[in-house]
Amino acid sequence: MIPRSLGSLRAGSLSLIIVIGLSATIYLGLAQSETCSLPSQHAGVTFPVEQIEANWACRLQPIISHYTTANKLGPLRTPLPEAVYAYLLDRPPMAAALVNRLGIVPYKSEMRGPGRYWGNDGEGTEGIVELVYRDRTSRVYYLEGSHGSRFLPRVTGKAVVLLRMNQVTDSNGVEAMDSTLVSYTRLDNRLLAGIVSLLRQLAGSAVTRRLAKGVDTVNRLSQVMRQQPDRVMSEATKSPALSSDEVAFLKHALENLPHSSSATPSRTTSP
Repeated sequence: MIPRSLGSLRAGSLSLIIVIGLSATIYLGLAQSETCSLPSQHAGVTFPVEQIEANWACRLQPIISHYTTANKLGPLRTPLPEAVYAYLLDRPPMAAALVNRLGIVPYKSEMRGPGRYWGNDGEGTEGIVELVYRDRTSRVYYLEGSHGSRFLPRVTGKAVVLLRMNQVTDSNGVEAMDSTLVSYTRLDNRLLAGIVSLLRQLAGSAVTRRLAKGVDTVNRLSQVMRQQPDRVMSEATKSPALSSDEVAFLKHALENLPHSSSATPSRTTSP
């Protein structure tokens, strides 16, 4: 799920991946690939872009260098252990199935190849998400998607989403993950791109609200997992059931999550 698919993430991560950010940002420094250069710092956050393959660097560079809009959001706190958070983040179809079946949000996602997924947020945004780079603390995604509404014609574009994660323990002693998202989008239609640039502040506020909704989705999923583990397992095994590996991981995760009457609220720090 930018994204927003967190965003995507899992369920929350999915939401974050699907949503494309809108507002100005500053990036510094360059990391060289064989043929193209990418900035190593984005909105004050350093990413290991020197590890990105040269062919991907050349696909990402035009979007980052000539973006229509850009945005930073976070840190966003998700009250899940690192292992559970990362597992859901890297399995958008599983995350989308859970939040859909639990009645949290109508996300949909399908695997379209290794590290390649189709996603739909149920609110007019859909597209293909490709995992460009991953390590324990970072993810870099490439997106091609579209958005339509009753007020505007369907617009298409490409985006680069960079995600930085950090494991923390909150004030209640609960393991959690802090995530910072930096995204760049470039619209295909030059006229619309110009209009969006003029309305950057207004559009940025709208997308920030959508990202915030993605964060809320993650926390709602976490809350249900802690409060109603039997319900989560029931939904996971209903036809069509999740894969046996996914069911086994989810069962282990639910057994080890501390159960409580309320979930730890998310914390969003504005840039």
